[in-house]
Amino acid sequence: MGRTLIHSGGNSQWQVTDAELDANHSLAEIAKRVPKAVVCLVSALAFHGLTDQLPRHVWLAIGRKDWAPKPDGTPIRIVRFTESLLNESVETHVIEGVPVKVFEIAKTIADCFRYRSKIGLSVAIEGLQEALRQRKTTPSEIANQAERGGVGTVIRPYIEALTANG
Repeated sequence: MGRTLIHSGGNSQWQVTDAELDANHSLAEIAKRVPKAVVCLVSALAFHGLTDQLPRHVWLAIGRKDWAPKPDGTPIRIVRFTESLLNESVETHVIEGVPVKVFEIAKTIADCFRYRSKIGLSVAIEGLQEALRQRKTTPSEIANQAERGGVGTVIRPYIEALTANG
C-alpha cells in the first residue's frame, strides 16, 4: 500500500497519510485513555501485518476485574483475560510518542484461535498462515502459546496442515 504525502499550506509541513497510520493513530489514542489495556486479536494481527482486514473496532484485552473504558468515538471491543494471560508476551511499541502495549505474534495467533467464536475461524487461520509465510514466528512458539492459552489441541491440526510440505 502506498503512502500519500499531503502538503498543508505555506508552513512547509508534510503529513503522511494512509489507512495504516489511521489505525495506529487509533491505537495511540486508546493507549492514552486505557494504559493498562493490551491491543489484541484482529487489531494485533493488523498491527503486525498479518491480515488485510482493517478492524472496525480496536480490540483490547483487559483484566477480569478492570473497569471497561467508556466509549468516546473510537469503537472498542473488550476481551477479558486472566491476569497471567494479560501480562504474558506483551510488547510495548511507541506510536506517536505514546507507549502502546500489543501482544506478540505467537500469542496473538493463539488468542485468535481461543476467541475464534468472536472473530471468526477464517481470521484466525489467515493470521496463522501469514505469520508462518512471513516467518514472523515459528510453529513451536505458536504451539507453546496455544498450550498456555488452552487451545493447543484446537490449533495443532492447522499448524500441522500448514507445515506439512515444508
